[in-house]
Amino acid sequence: MKLTKVLAVAVASIAIVSCNNNGGLKTKKSLGNELDSVSYSLGLDMAVKIKANFDEMDQDLFVQGFKNGMDSTNLLIKTKDVNNVLRAYFQKKQEERMKEMQERQKDKAAKDFADYKKENEQFLVDNKTKSGVQTTASGLQYIVEKEGAGEGPTGNQRVKVLYKGMLTDGTVFDSNENRNSPSEFGITQVIKGWTEGLQLMKPGAKYKFFIPQELAYGFQQRGQHIKPFSTLVFNVELIEVVKDENLGAGHSKGDGHGH
Repeated sequence: MKLTKVLAVAVASIAIVSCNNNGGLKTKKSLGNELDSVSYSLGLDMAVKIKANFDEMDQDLFVQGFKNGMDSTNLLIKTKDVNNVLRAYFQKKQEERMKEMQERQKDKAAKDFADYKKENEQFLVDNKTKSGVQTTASGLQYIVEKEGAGEGPTGNQRVKVLYKGMLTDGTVFDSNENRNSPSEFGITQVIKGWTEGLQLMKPGAKYKFFIPQELAYGFQQRGQHIKPFSTLVFNVELIEVVKDENLGAGHSKGDGHGH
C-alpha cells in the first residue's frame, strides 16, 4: 500500500468516524441526498482498501488518532513524525512481501528445473578438474587464455570488453565479438561472476569464465535461453579500463552479463 494512499485514507476517514458532540458514532439508516451517497461511498471505499491492504490495523487507535488530529490534543506521535512512521512500516511490509514472493518463485523453479540444475552443477564438478581451470573461493572458474598488462579494474571503475556468452551446451545467448564494438559498463553493474572475474584481469587479457548460477541469475529466467540455475560460460577480452575523466560516458550492456 503506497504511502500516499495511506494518507488519503486518513484524510477521508471523517466519513467513517464522524462523531457527534457526545463522542458517539452517529449513524444513518438511509441516504437522503447526493452528498450523503458520496460521503458514505467514500467511507465504504476507504474501508475496503484498508481491509485489502492493512488487515493488521487497530481500529480503536485509528479512530483515536483521527480524533486527536482533529482537535490537535493528546497526540501519541508528533505530527511531523507521522510520515516517517508510515513510510518505514509500509516499506518493511513491501520488502517482506517481495521476499515471500521470491521464495515461492525459487521453490517452484527448484521443482520445475531440478534435473537441469543437477546437470549444470555436474558440469562445474567435471570442469574443475580440467587442465588450466582455476577456481576462486566463491566458486568462479576461469581459464587464462592470454594475460594482459597494466592496472586492472577495481572499485566502481568502468571497462570496455569484447565477450561471448554461452550455455554449457555451447548455445550462444549474447555476444559482441562479431560486432567488434566493445561494450562499456561499470564492474559493479553486472552479475557477481563478472564483477569478480574482471578484477582478475588486466587490459589486453583474454579469459574464459565459468560462472555458477549463484554468481549469475540463480533461480531467475533471463530471456529465451538462460533458464533458472544456468551455469554461464563467457569468453572475455578486457580492452580497456576507462580512465576517471570518462566515468560519465554512455555505455551499453549485453543481455548476458549485467541485467
